[in-house]
Amino acid sequence: MKCNPALLRLTRPTVKSRLLRQLLIPPLIILLMVGIGLVAFLVSQSNGIRTLSETGERQLELHARTVESEISKYTYLPSLLELNDSVSQLLLDPDGGARQSVNEYLEGMQRRSRSRAIYILDTQGRVQATSNWRDADSFLGEDLSFRPYFQDAVRGQPGRFYGIGSTTGEAGYYLAHGLEEHGKIIGVAVIKVRLDTLEERWQRARLEAFVSDENGIIILSSDPARRLKSLQPLTPQVKEQLARSLQYYWWPLEELQPLAREPLADGVEKLTFPANSETAHGEQREVTYLSQTRRLADTPWHFTLLTPLQDLRREAMVQGALVAFAFALLTILGIAWNERRKVIATRLAAREALQEANAQLERRIAERTADLRASNERLKGQIRERRHAEQTLRQAQDELVQAGKLAAIGQMSTSIAHELNQPLAALRTLSGNSVRFLERGALDVASANLRTMNELIDRMGRITASLRSFAKRSDDGGQASLCKAVDACQQLLAARLSSSRLRIHRDFDEQRLAIDQTRLEQILANLLANALDATQDQPRPTLWLEGELQGERYRLQIRDNGHGIDLEARKHLFEPFFTTKPGEHGLGLGLTLSASLAAAAQGSLNVEHPSEGGTAFVLVLPLANPSLDTAEHP
Repeated sequence: MKCNPALLRLTRPTVKSRLLRQLLIPPLIILLMVGIGLVAFLVSQSNGIRTLSETGERQLELHARTVESEISKYTYLPSLLELNDSVSQLLLDPDGGARQSVNEYLEGMQRRSRSRAIYILDTQGRVQATSNWRDADSFLGEDLSFRPYFQDAVRGQPGRFYGIGSTTGEAGYYLAHGLEEHGKIIGVAVIKVRLDTLEERWQRARLEAFVSDENGIIILSSDPARRLKSLQPLTPQVKEQLARSLQYYWWPLEELQPLAREPLADGVEKLTFPANSETAHGEQREVTYLSQTRRLADTPWHFTLLTPLQDLRREAMVQGALVAFAFALLTILGIAWNERRKVIATRLAAREALQEANAQLERRIAERTADLRASNERLKGQIRERRHAEQTLRQAQDELVQAGKLAAIGQMSTSIAHELNQPLAALRTLSGNSVRFLERGALDVASANLRTMNELIDRMGRITASLRSFAKRSDDGGQASLCKAVDACQQLLAARLSSSRLRIHRDFDEQRLAIDQTRLEQILANLLANALDATQDQPRPTLWLEGELQGERYRLQIRDNGHGIDLEARKHLFEPFFTTKPGEHGLGLGLTLSASLAAAAQGSLNVEHPSEGGTAFVLVLPLANPSLDTAEHP
């Protein structure tokens, strides 16, 4: 038998073509895999930086406003000293014997305001009275005329200054105000506050941030190694000015220059710093950050937020590698599918023999499908009926909860009216006095009256806000702050707490609980109101709020030293409309609704009867973020 030459001529090119494909395809796949992986890495890194920038913008605004609030809350204190006659007497007659009373007055004001120091200077810059007059390093008699804040205040301008104290060596923020008498400045009042709490908050939150002054010197930082370092070279004029004012005493102001800087947008850039002992990981020698800067209002300072990019770079590398491997896998699968397709083509003939069997099987499947469809329709009908019943039950429960809120508001209406009438009466008196003082030209007294009126209006706003928050409807979901809920209940029941002289001992941590904020407040308001009723006949009414962590749940015990609950009443304590109070003082819904709300949040409300007397209610609720909370409280 002879071979056909034409078949041989067709076979040789086919073998060569297959060998050529086997030699060229693997390197081509590797090159494409590397290229696609690199593109995926760059795209992922760019998207990650954009996402971090958007998230950091919100954090930047939040923490910058926190710094502004911390700075501004002390601005009014120095001007209050103008209202004290002893201060004016001391400045007009330093040897008149008023110094001791002013020292004691400043000491009390410093203790109440939690500032570092408060002191009075004469127009020559010498300290005449100070809150730390008892200390060995007292400012009394010091000459501080070289300080810029004194020079600004004595000219009638607000004095604002951050620096290191020349006496104590402690850094602080100084606020100065010129004290006037008949339109003439007779002295300067200065308050010194510590801003270290901001750094401690940043460190607890693992936040990398710093605040730089108008000279580019870092004055506050979450990393102590960066504090009092310059972000830019200091000119000889600036160095001379700092040395003359002793703003940073004799501290060496070293420069903190990044290893690399890449601007991304206005106020946004990538910075690379040498890694320190806290930020270094293994052999890592440098750390790259996303830097976002914002100017602080009413100050020449800037707040900078640093977001590490190491994790983002690793994630981008992982995503690039995954995309590259996915491309390689898809390519290999495509090649395998192409080879498989050739094999499948040879098996098509065998499928024809199975078509009849498949047709019969499909008929059986169709019959079975019809039966399943009918069963499915029946199940859908049952599901609809059950959902309708659950919706009806939920609506009834919500109406019952709202009725309980309105009943509680009705019971508290007298206390709320009393709480609002007091500031209203004070507003009426202060407004009349302000008109008379304005007619007389006593603008300082009228201004003080107006500030007091603003505080009273804010107090009334907090009362009505608490009442409105308590009365509005709420959902089953959400997260609640335990401390915020207890504070809101105390605000809501402030009048009753004041009249009953109930002492509240709080022994619990701040927790985020898996329950709506308003529902948690309603539960605690009901329990606090019951405690007030139970202890009203006690000579020393006392309430204990004690909490402890139990795995992924939090247990809060509300215990009072009241008259307790008798055995017969304990059997019906959580039944609707059961109450031991007179009809006009209770509907018997408080405990029932509270237990229902706790159960709806996957929690529980129970009662205990301590051996020493009184009653203890135990509220157990799940944590909003159990994994985080259990990690923080091992």
